[in-house]
Amino acid sequence: MNKNLIWIGGTITGIALGAGIAYAGSDNGAVVMGVPVFALCCAVAFAVQWTLFVPAYAFQTEKYYDLAGSLTYITVALSTCIALGFENDRRILIAGLVVIWAARLGGFLFLRIRKAGEDRRFRSIKTDFLQFFMTWTLQGLWVSVTLAAGLAAMTADLNLPLGIFAIIGTLMWVFGFTIELIADTQKSAFKAKPENSGRFINTGLWAWSRHPNYFGEILLWLGIAMIAFPVLSGWQYATLISPIFVIVLLIKVSGVRMLEHRGHKLWGNEPEYQDYMAKTSMLVLLPPK
Repeated sequence: MNKNLIWIGGTITGIALGAGIAYAGSDNGAVVMGVPVFALCCAVAFAVQWTLFVPAYAFQTEKYYDLAGSLTYITVALSTCIALGFENDRRILIAGLVVIWAARLGGFLFLRIRKAGEDRRFRSIKTDFLQFFMTWTLQGLWVSVTLAAGLAAMTADLNLPLGIFAIIGTLMWVFGFTIELIADTQKSAFKAKPENSGRFINTGLWAWSRHPNYFGEILLWLGIAMIAFPVLSGWQYATLISPIFVIVLLIKVSGVRMLEHRGHKLWGNEPEYQDYMAKTSMLVLLPPK
């Protein structure tokens, strides 16, 4: 199949899935000037990516791609609070957690790419207009779907006091966020040492999981869904796909799958790496075997 058709098909599919989640999340949700706030937020997520794609393609740069995604999360969360008010405790809680996560991760990824000079994933992508545009479109979908459960709760007509679901969800988020922060910090410190150049990390949390940062990421989004659940109704329940989407994306699409493949190519024949793979949990933090 012609690659251009694949990129066009991917772009159309991304937009269609975004429209589907916008429709589901808007059910029983707030409306401003006749427009569902949830759907408007999804439209903003895509519009921001398409706007930033223009200078990114013009200057052939991917350096602010991840930062753009994080800023979109922050923009959507804060705009929702401004549009609907700060009286809803669940709305404020979810928005606060999303902003903290996005600010931390976006800043971390931006500084990492600036230090490295490039994101090698984009070496061939950024020169291809249709493929690069599809990538930015899929980031709009990523924001919309990942945030869907939390955004549905923030815009829901139903307003209930925070209860046990919010407590459990917040604890899950804190635990996941802490794991992700520690894992990223440990890996950055490891790679900063010249003697570790070209080596794999197997210390700290990385001795308990081959991908502890992704485990933390999954856990915090499960926490957001837990906080959101009590006020969802009707088609809004479809937005609970959010953590499932994160799990599939990080394990089967990018993240784990890509890094494990790269690790096998680099160190697959080394006994130390084979031992690490055999004794260390792929994702969940568990004591080494």
